[in-house]
Amino acid sequence: MSIDSVTAAPEANPPPTQSFDDVLAFVREHAGDARLASGELLADHAAGTAAIVSTLNVDPPAVVAAALFALTPHLEEPERVIAERFGEEVEQLVANVRKLLRLGSVSLRAAQNALPEAGRDAEAARRAQVEALRKMLLAFAQDIRVVLIRLASRLQSMRYYAAAKVTPSPDVARETLDIYAPLANRLGIWQLKWELEDLAFRFQEPVTYKRIAKLLDEKRVERETYVAEAIARLERELAAAHIPAEVSGRPKHIYSIWRKMHGKDLDFAELYDVRAFRVIVQDIKDCYAVLGIVHHLWQPVPKEFDDYISRPKPNGYKSLHTVVIGDDGRAFEVQIRTQEMHQFAEYGVAAHWRYKEAGVRGYGGNFAANEKYDEKIAWLRQLLAWKDDVSERGDPSQRGQPWEQLRQATLDDDHIYVLTPQARVIALPVGATPLDFAYHLHSELGHRCRGARVDGAMVPLDTPLQNGQTVEIVAVKEGGPSRDWLNPQLGYLHSARARQKVRAWFNAVDLEATIGAGRSMVEKTLQREGKTSVNLDQLAAKLGFKSPDDLFLVVGKEEFSLRLVEQALHDAPPPAEADVEAPEQFEKRSSGASVAQGASTGVLVVGVDALLTQLARCCRPAPPDDIRGFVTRGKGMSVHRADCPTFRRMAERAPERVLQTTWSADVMSGRGHSVYPVDLAIEASDRQGLLRDISEVFAREKMNVIGVKTQSRRNAAFMQFTVEVSSSAQIQRACTLLGEVTGVVRATRKA
Repeated sequence: MSIDSVTAAPEANPPPTQSFDDVLAFVREHAGDARLASGELLADHAAGTAAIVSTLNVDPPAVVAAALFALTPHLEEPERVIAERFGEEVEQLVANVRKLLRLGSVSLRAAQNALPEAGRDAEAARRAQVEALRKMLLAFAQDIRVVLIRLASRLQSMRYYAAAKVTPSPDVARETLDIYAPLANRLGIWQLKWELEDLAFRFQEPVTYKRIAKLLDEKRVERETYVAEAIARLERELAAAHIPAEVSGRPKHIYSIWRKMHGKDLDFAELYDVRAFRVIVQDIKDCYAVLGIVHHLWQPVPKEFDDYISRPKPNGYKSLHTVVIGDDGRAFEVQIRTQEMHQFAEYGVAAHWRYKEAGVRGYGGNFAANEKYDEKIAWLRQLLAWKDDVSERGDPSQRGQPWEQLRQATLDDDHIYVLTPQARVIALPVGATPLDFAYHLHSELGHRCRGARVDGAMVPLDTPLQNGQTVEIVAVKEGGPSRDWLNPQLGYLHSARARQKVRAWFNAVDLEATIGAGRSMVEKTLQREGKTSVNLDQLAAKLGFKSPDDLFLVVGKEEFSLRLVEQALHDAPPPAEADVEAPEQFEKRSSGASVAQGASTGVLVVGVDALLTQLARCCRPAPPDDIRGFVTRGKGMSVHRADCPTFRRMAERAPERVLQTTWSADVMSGRGHSVYPVDLAIEASDRQGLLRDISEVFAREKMNVIGVKTQSRRNAAFMQFTVEVSSSAQIQRACTLLGEVTGVVRATRKA
């Protein structure tokens, strides 16, 4: 695009038609002799930036905005003046470029703050910050033309420093290499990338720059002339062989030479690709045909040939790479690939920009890819390439399409990028709030967050954040989150990570409360039993728990009966008395079995006369359960079901106290009149009238209810009834009838 063609593209509400000379005259009129911080005349910077932008084949409003954005501090009411004189589109572009400039002023500070101390981790943190800033600059720009203008402005500044022989501050060179050159690389704007890199490297490493320049032993113009002649020679040979091909080439720039020497730990003499060509053909057959022609024209270096077509790289990259010796005795590299391979290398997952941005280790392939982000970068690159292609062809039917696309082009990232007060860049999901920001920094900061300032102004905690904002958290010294933060309708948290941290906090609080309740219940049981001095660790171990807190937790959840705690206190012998023999009154033996005296339980104890018996409350045995007896201290014998866990633990500790027992014949035949308490567990959907319907079942079956426990959790009812039965058949019938009650899920005898 000619720099004089700024009147070519119409607007919806066009301003008065003006030539580019009128734009520059407007700048000089209002800027006068004003200079930028670099020392360059503002008017000269405006003209130089606009000239660079015009070489990028963007539309006229972008060229005008490139000339005007630096002038705004010297205008009164710049928005109104620029909109009336040059149009609303130009005014919007200028405003967005100014915003991008303000973000750029904190970029290096953000990266430097990621270096708390020297070391590999700190350098990784710095690289992560730089990457986050690059993404933020692209995401912040509402129009990709804004980024192009910013790149052109930085290049103009670097040209001024070089021409005036003024050394900029180290921050300028570092920012150019870390931020702006990689952005130009991602967008495929090679002419800006190469020049930005070389100029920045010239100021950052002047000694190394001069040494490499001397080693090249030829001026850049001469190198470029040689490349052009070699391309022309190769094109003639390809035309003679009737192979349609696109040949391009350039001499490697000083920065890229240093980077490869540093990355591969090579000496300058070992580099073969100081100059490089690329040949793009129609199909794979032509690739190998071109390879033969290249090797015929120039002498190949045998060890420097790579066939990535037959053996693609792991990321799918395909191409032929060869190194040959030119007529002047110097080596250069030739890459041969099809158009499809080229598109994949430039815009696919093997995109060259990632390869080049991987740092000095990038030549080893060590970098982290993000497929979704890469696809969006590829789309922008294709759009910019299409713009250049349309401009070169001069097709009037498509000339307006790239401009319209560029006006709307922005990197629609899945994240927003905000800053801490120390200028550290933080990536958050789109829609994130100050609370998400606080939890990203630290869980404790999120818990104690009570307010936030965004760009210096207090805002509600549910305010969605925008790209480029600076966020400061107001926190109390102690405190926790609110349960309202987990309500999605209130919009406090957008990040799943932050919500998980809040849930974890409340889970910990609930767990502590449950353990506290369980501890209180156990301690009350110990007081009631007169066992307050018992060792809680030993008690928990007797009951099968690793620690007292594990015991308190299940007791607090009402998943473990306190009767088992009581049983452990009374039935389990203390460790010091584990080997105590049975009392003397139990030593009397007889050849037969007799019913224990005073026992109304209908239990026969083999080999023992006159022994007090009682049915254990932990398992509540009833005929015809298989039963066992255990001699207690001072309370006679307790009768347990054979599968009772409590009985098994006591039997393991004191097997000599176990006695063989059985039900009497009268009980088994049903002639006895004894009844036995059993526990029935019922799980049901909670509803009105449920307890009444269950009680009616017990009444119809003439079963006496002597104990009831109920609990409701999340619309589910958990009930335990202690009823008196005379046989197991009565238990089975009752469970069957209870299962038929509306809402009852399960009715079983408690184990």
